[in-house]
Amino acid sequence: MVENNSVNDHCINIASLAVQAMLYEASCTPSPGLVSQTSSGAHTDMDYFTFLDSATSLINPLIHCTEAGFSASTPEEIFQQLRLIGKLGEQQMLAKTSGVNTHKGMLFLLGVCCAAGGKALFGGTGFTSLPSIIKAMTLGLVERELSSRLIEFKNTDKFALTNGERLFLQHKVEGIRGEVQSGLPIVFGFSLGFYKANQGLSQNNRLLQTLLAIMQRCEDTNILHRHSLKTLKEVQETAKQILSIGGVATLQGLKAIEEMNEDFSNRKISPGGSADLLGVTVFLHLLEEYMGGAARHVLSYVFVVPN
Repeated sequence: MVENNSVNDHCINIASLAVQAMLYEASCTPSPGLVSQTSSGAHTDMDYFTFLDSATSLINPLIHCTEAGFSASTPEEIFQQLRLIGKLGEQQMLAKTSGVNTHKGMLFLLGVCCAAGGKALFGGTGFTSLPSIIKAMTLGLVERELSSRLIEFKNTDKFALTNGERLFLQHKVEGIRGEVQSGLPIVFGFSLGFYKANQGLSQNNRLLQTLLAIMQRCEDTNILHRHSLKTLKEVQETAKQILSIGGVATLQGLKAIEEMNEDFSNRKISPGGSADLLGVTVFLHLLEEYMGGAARHVLSYVFVVPN
């Protein structure tokens, strides 16, 4: 139960949950092709400690993201603030990691979710309002940053496009922008419930099982950018097959996960988009529990005027 009613305390608490979720995601072992406690996976420029450094560098921007939401600002105004906070946050991350991009996508997703949590607490609307708040904040994002940009670049060199723009042009994959504009349907509609349902597993195995579940559904732009649509379909099918034999709950499944990790690491396949959604799933689970105890304290702080 939350014992204080300070707005600043709530923002710090929510941001700390986001950092906790990032640390959980990085600690999940063996996460196929991803950085974990025991392996750098498909990566040669980062390791587990790089992720720890990166995650801890983002507490300040995540606090500011929550503060931006904890206000009377409109969803559009909040998102504009998040863009500015995110740029500063990326600079802090890169300074801490010597230029290695470890959490850019995660910062964007968690920043939006922190702000949505702050807005829900401020308005007293509860955890179930988060998808609609996220949709309102990111309304028109795909059209502004993908569709319209492609029109501008129609007659120019495709190499002038960003990775996200190029993937949208080639495959019509909306990526992280489409996911938030739709209110994070993979998380709210699937992985959050899956994570809760697997609470009987050890924490590591719960994370790993949820990662596999996300991988079978996620249109992972990290894989599309570095490989191909064929490779993405292979990753999705492999994750699905491992889950069908029990995943972490069976020796056969555990062996298959180890083999997938070795294969992906050798072939430099990194399902980073799925990893980001795992982090968001963990954060939203923690946030839902926190908001259950925080709401009544926030309401008294916001609406009761001292004598």
